[in-house]
Amino acid sequence: MRSDQKQQIRVHIRWMIRRDMPEVLAIEAASFEFPWLEEDFIRCLRQRNCIGMVAEYDERVVGFMIYELNKTRIQILNFATAPDHRRRGVGTQMIAKLIGKLSAQRRTRITLEVRETNLPAQLFFRANGFRAIRVLRNFYEDTPEDAYLMQYRYKSVASPLTQPVNRITRLAG
Repeated sequence: MRSDQKQQIRVHIRWMIRRDMPEVLAIEAASFEFPWLEEDFIRCLRQRNCIGMVAEYDERVVGFMIYELNKTRIQILNFATAPDHRRRGVGTQMIAKLIGKLSAQRRTRITLEVRETNLPAQLFFRANGFRAIRVLRNFYEDTPEDAYLMQYRYKSVASPLTQPVNRITRLAG
């Protein structure tokens, strides 16, 4: 293993509970220049369609995600991994959990906004199948910076029996 590689770990992803808040707030403060306050988390999580989940390793919270369920999409509102657990697969496992909630019949995409200055997040989400689809000018209240709207689209794994018949074949038959 190279010195810049870190050992991958397997995390347990579960619903966020009240006693997780100190660890979540510590990860938040270590991750963002303009962190959410505890009141921001509570206000968001009190909404019916807002869900919080944590990634746990060795009985410790090492990552979290807050997302909103909308009719046709999942909107990531907040997402972070503890600095000492980054590049170990924690974020990728959390994203995989969200991707598993997508389906062709219901929610078909995951969206989020990323600060234009947050290159590590842009690269992480891109590596996990997200694409920047729009620039949101002056998106943030705390700075005049722009955001990138990034999106992951559901990809169905169609079997040969479920793929649509080629129109030319149908007409020729």
